Amino acid sequence: MAWFREVAIFALLLCAPTNAQPCTNPAKRRAWHTLNNIEKTEYLDAELCLMNKPARLGLPGAKTRFDELQAIHQLQAYATHHVGAFLPFHRLMMLAHETALRTECGYTGYQPYWQEQLDAGKFSQSVLFDPVYGFGGDGSRTTGCITTGPFANYTNSLGPGYEITNHCINRRISDAMSARSSQANVGNCLAKPDFGTAWPCIEDAPHGGGHGGVGGQMINGVSSPGDPIFYLHHTWLDKVFWDWQARDRANRTGGITGTNIMPDNRRGFPPRPASIPKPTGADGDPGTVTTLGHVLNMYGNSPNKTIADVMDIQGEFLCYQYVEP
Repeated sequence: MAWFREVAIFALLLCAPTNAQPCTNPAKRRAWHTLNNIEKTEYLDAELCLMNKPARLGLPGAKTRFDELQAIHQLQAYATHHVGAFLPFHRLMMLAHETALRTECGYTGYQPYWQEQLDAGKFSQSVLFDPVYGFGGDGSRTTGCITTGPFANYTNSLGPGYEITNHCINRRISDAMSARSSQANVGNCLAKPDFGTAWPCIEDAPHGGGHGGVGGQMINGVSSPGDPIFYLHHTWLDKVFWDWQARDRANRTGGITGTNIMPDNRRGFPPRPASIPKPTGADGDPGTVTTLGHVLNMYGNSPNKTIADVMDIQGEFLCYQYVEP
């Protein structure tokens, strides 16, 4: 009978699906400027919905669900920037935001991205800052607070930096800074031969262009998700990361490197208060070099995942694609 069991098991293995490509119907993430006004309004309304839902996770200072998603970033900025986990961490954070919009606020689309190359050097003219079908315009000359658009009256409770204070969403748009999001800079990063050179390149010029070009809250390396434009900017960076990975998918989804701890006093990051201890390692990755086992902490907003889980956007866990504009 033993041989019969062995034959039966072998037959089952032959008939079982290999699941080599489980993502068969990927969600489609589209560029903001390709959405129609109805689609833009649906997205903006869903973000407002998160801003009106009370916090539920008990995270320090957070008053709304929007704040709680921002807290993911604020509470661990020194473990998620200028480190190997930078791109995978923000990839999972974008999914947490997209999922909250869809499951908690009835959004039927997927997370859009800002095709920043189109606006590089001229952010002040971008459709993203439309007062009706966009995110409102520049900050006031006197207060820095945005005065137009759907988020003009939102009181954010996290930031600036690690502080917990009630404040407006502020901006200081800089066309000069936005030039760093240029196609030339993106192309330079896409040409890098390995993760160890591509990741710092993406985190530098394209990344800095979006944050510096919008200014205000966005230029703060800790509390920048307090401006909802953050999510379109970082989804675009995720697209840039994926465009690089897709050039050699087999190799570029299977490896990671970099340090786990950001040096103190990096430009754009306010001093770390003593109440927030300096990271000494990450759960599942206690060394000083980032590995695929590194756990990405979403602070209860969505399940924690490892870097290995999110390296392929059409793999075992993630299932989406970027639609070219």
